[in-house]
Amino acid sequence: MKTKDKYKKTLLACYLGFITQSIAANFAPLLFLTFHKSFGIPLGKIALISTAFYITQLIVDVVCAKFVDKIGYRVCAVASEITSALGLIGLAFLPYILPDPFVGIIISVIVYAIGSGLIEVLGSPIVEACPFEHKEAVMSLLHSFYCWGSVAVILLSTLYFTLFGVVNWKWLAVIWALVPLYNIFNFATCPIEPLVEDGKGMTIGALFKTPMFFLGIILMVCAGASEMSMAQWASAFVESALGLSKNVGDLVGPCLFAVTMGISRVIYGKYGDRIELTGYMLGSGVLCLICYILAAISHSPILSLIGCVLCGFSVAIMWPGTISILSKRLPTGGVAMFAFLAMAGDLGGAAGPGIVGFATQLKNDDLKAGMLVACIFPIVLIAVIIGIKIKMLGEKKCQK
Repeated sequence: MKTKDKYKKTLLACYLGFITQSIAANFAPLLFLTFHKSFGIPLGKIALISTAFYITQLIVDVVCAKFVDKIGYRVCAVASEITSALGLIGLAFLPYILPDPFVGIIISVIVYAIGSGLIEVLGSPIVEACPFEHKEAVMSLLHSFYCWGSVAVILLSTLYFTLFGVVNWKWLAVIWALVPLYNIFNFATCPIEPLVEDGKGMTIGALFKTPMFFLGIILMVCAGASEMSMAQWASAFVESALGLSKNVGDLVGPCLFAVTMGISRVIYGKYGDRIELTGYMLGSGVLCLICYILAAISHSPILSLIGCVLCGFSVAIMWPGTISILSKRLPTGGVAMFAFLAMAGDLGGAAGPGIVGFATQLKNDDLKAGMLVACIFPIVLIAVIIGIKIKMLGEKKCQK
């Protein structure tokens, strides 16, 4: 049996796992105003929903680094889908059952955030362990499914609300839960190979003594910050450029960003065997910096919008590309390496928008000033990629 056919179900399981993660990340934010109006939850509390989601993911990242290799990939992958499904179903019913609806929402979010964190860590090493050719391209295509999942969640949820009314949102939560429920079977039956042989993986201590690992961590922090700093403000640029309402801008902005991000990952997924990865990442980093500068200094709303949209294209390769580089350079890094890389990306994604917001506030709510400060993320990212390229060239010369 050909390798591609043998591991087709493994790829499908990981694709659906990343789509499940996009459901977990994007569905509840579409309902923030609904939660506020339906349950009388103050907007200050509503903001804690996203905080609970990302803090839970960070905790899962750290726990995975220590325990996943001992528990086993399959058990943890199946658990990721079970908790994702339970959390989404809980979101539909717990707010109506518990005395405090907000508690029901938070419990549900934490439960499906556990599943989201698990698949964020496990999806990449499971695919990396499969004996595919051109793994960098396969990894990029894998991560594109998060982008397409995000677009689908936003557009299909909006269509559902238009047809059936947002008042019936809880049944949509149950419908979305069918994706991880179906994927339980895929992860339970697909072939899963160990990333490293038992007992031969690098320890956490050994990882932190490796310079390349530290470069990867910095790269992931900057990748997460570069991605989320722009993505969080995408709707503002769409409203300004196209004169749309805030609600429409909240939908269209993230969609445009996710679409270009997905396109970039599909392009590398299709043609990655012909493209040198670090060169592609370096070019993407330069484009990212140009996008931020365009958004920061342009007086034209249309040019600001172009900068925002192209930024999605530019940051797309950074996360999967960093994973691919370190997988090749540190083949015995194991799940611990993937977990710390995911944690670094999440930290960047959490800190970046906050830094932009703080800088914006200091400059009397001038968002362009915040974007200008955010230029530091792609600048550091470019410097690290250049450092990696120099290090790799030096090693090639030594081998000769």
